[in-house]
Amino acid sequence: MDDGRDHRWPPALQEHPHIEQMPRREVALTLGTEVFEGRFQLIKTNAPTFEQWGDQFLPMIRHLKTRSRYSSSINNMKPRFGKLRLSQITPDLIDDFKDDRLAKGTGPATVNRDLAVLRRMLRIAEWKRFIARTPFTEVEFLEERSIRRKPHIVTFEEEERILEVANPHIRVLTVLLLETRLRSNREALVLKGEDIDFVSDTIRIKESKTPSGLRNVPLSGRCKTELLALRNRLGPNTPRMYSPTCETPSDTPFADPEELANALEWAGIPYFWIYNLRHTFAPRLSAAGVSDLFVAQMIGHSNPSIVQTYAKAIEEHKRYAIRKMESIRPEPQLSASPSASTTRPN
Repeated sequence: MDDGRDHRWPPALQEHPHIEQMPRREVALTLGTEVFEGRFQLIKTNAPTFEQWGDQFLPMIRHLKTRSRYSSSINNMKPRFGKLRLSQITPDLIDDFKDDRLAKGTGPATVNRDLAVLRRMLRIAEWKRFIARTPFTEVEFLEERSIRRKPHIVTFEEEERILEVANPHIRVLTVLLLETRLRSNREALVLKGEDIDFVSDTIRIKESKTPSGLRNVPLSGRCKTELLALRNRLGPNTPRMYSPTCETPSDTPFADPEELANALEWAGIPYFWIYNLRHTFAPRLSAAGVSDLFVAQMIGHSNPSIVQTYAKAIEEHKRYAIRKMESIRPEPQLSASPSASTTRPN
């Protein structure tokens, strides 16, 4: 947007009516004052290379899992940007990085995760005056929604078929994910006996992906029954409900993803990722008339708009919604006498 100012000059000189005719001494004095008072933000010399800046950037990330995720993206970008100084990273080079990653078969979503890390790195570099302006003002992220896999929403009939053939510990895990929407790896599979309160019928999530994921999750009657059965099999003093790895010498069961795949095959259901079990929770709550605000709180999200991503209505839920609508319709009243009825005009 053109605001009438000459942006080649610092703010103190931009509005001067005769800036081009100003004596050099006056320009120098004004610039000196700007620098002395800290208003003229000079770019630091000898900006770090991408690799050096990555080593400085990662310790700024406090959440360990986020730091690990960022470290993976930085390693993906080192072959392209590692030896370049931050000021040498241009929009064209970033576009080349995108094209190169896509050509090697990397999905748009994964490339976008790398770009998001790079954008954050360069934004902080701009604040620290290592660069004059982030190149991301001229960089677009890749479109990924159109090719993103839609989650498989499990119907009640499919659920019963899975539970009929699944191993006992896979059965418990299936019910747990369907009726609590815990994150499979970060919440459900690290569940400890002390996290489950069978008196108040709640699960306390102490570690999660985000701060909003720290919550108390209510237990349904069916889920409580399954968890009690698992605890009874393992013993009341078991520290974990599931073993973290198949190599761990323990009586605690290991939730092997292949066992769920086998259960799906035996049930005659096409394979889907175990994570999809939790996507069924939101549409079932929505079908029961629960508001988006409470659904968002129960699934561990801070923004109710996320519900629209997961609450994809399936035919069974649509029919249930229609039945609920029909149930509030008042019964038709019969006329008191035939003479009171209205005749159709000819």
